[in-house]
Amino acid sequence: MSCLAWVIVAGAAAAAVVLAMLVLRRQPGRTWPLQPHPQVRPREELRVWTPRIGFVANPSKHDADDVRTRLLAQCEQRGLPQPLWLTTTVDDPGGGQARQALDAGVDVVVAVGGDGTVRAVAKTMVGAPVPMGLVPTGTGNILARNVDVPVTDVVGALGVVIDGRDADIDVGWLRVDRWGTHDHPDTHDDELFLVIAGLGFDGSMVAATDANLKARVGWVAYFLAGFRHLHERRRQVQVTRDDGDPQTAKVRSAMVGNCGRLPGGMTLLPDALLDDGWLDVALIDTRGGLAGWAQLFGEVVLQGAGMRTVLPAKIGRIDHARARRIHLEVAGSATLQVDGDIVGDVAALTTWVAPHALILRVP
Repeated sequence: MSCLAWVIVAGAAAAAVVLAMLVLRRQPGRTWPLQPHPQVRPREELRVWTPRIGFVANPSKHDADDVRTRLLAQCEQRGLPQPLWLTTTVDDPGGGQARQALDAGVDVVVAVGGDGTVRAVAKTMVGAPVPMGLVPTGTGNILARNVDVPVTDVVGALGVVIDGRDADIDVGWLRVDRWGTHDHPDTHDDELFLVIAGLGFDGSMVAATDANLKARVGWVAYFLAGFRHLHERRRQVQVTRDDGDPQTAKVRSAMVGNCGRLPGGMTLLPDALLDDGWLDVALIDTRGGLAGWAQLFGEVVLQGAGMRTVLPAKIGRIDHARARRIHLEVAGSATLQVDGDIVGDVAALTTWVAPHALILRVP
């Protein structure tokens, strides 16, 4: 959900778009669909595929019981073998259950939950010989949005699992090289991300979002949390891409992404593709108070329309780059989030891409 940070100034959107459209140039559109898995089944076989499904479900969602009833009923109606239904816990948010499903010999493991559940299941599914499916029931559901899996229709999402196809997607990995001076977690495990890892304003916003409010109003809760951090100080970051020379900039947020589509049809990382073998970097900065945030919002809106601005001396900007390995260092420290989960306060981290490491069911 981190990638919603740049839409918090919706009230200034109209002015931002008018300003940004003064000077435009068209950009190539996003490549879609994903390339099929090499062993993808023919379409005629897809129609009669009757997989045994292993569901890994987050029971904390408010409609969890209804979702379970509907999914199991749909499996019965479709004549599928008796599915395996496993629920996550606080101590194990999905990885252990995904391993249990694989050990049981299921044909597909389906994450039923939000972005955190998806990430936990995916960490186990990397390198697995069977695909992973998505039934989104969370707030952001960003991976599902990026592959056009329905996010408000659990039966429709299950239909993608059964009638869709396999595609190999990249995953990002992240290692904290140096922790900050506070909020030091005990874990030193490498983190997997499928969408975006970000630090600075982005991480602060996610950390400040009220969970109860998010359950009631959805991703609007991130807007409200973001307003409290609009005037958070800019940070100096040093970025090293692959074997290049370090580059230094002052930014509000530094992001590394595997895909870039946001709720509402907006695009933060217009060049990010899930199967291209690259990670995309976005350095996000604003100056000039609300005017800078408004211009930044305009940048995001126009990117979603396949356009980039070439205005000089922009006070709200996103600088894009790409690499297969990215090292970030922050002067002092900053809060880091990974696909909407807070990792902690960090001073340096390294990310890298694992190309085509996960088989995903897509439309």
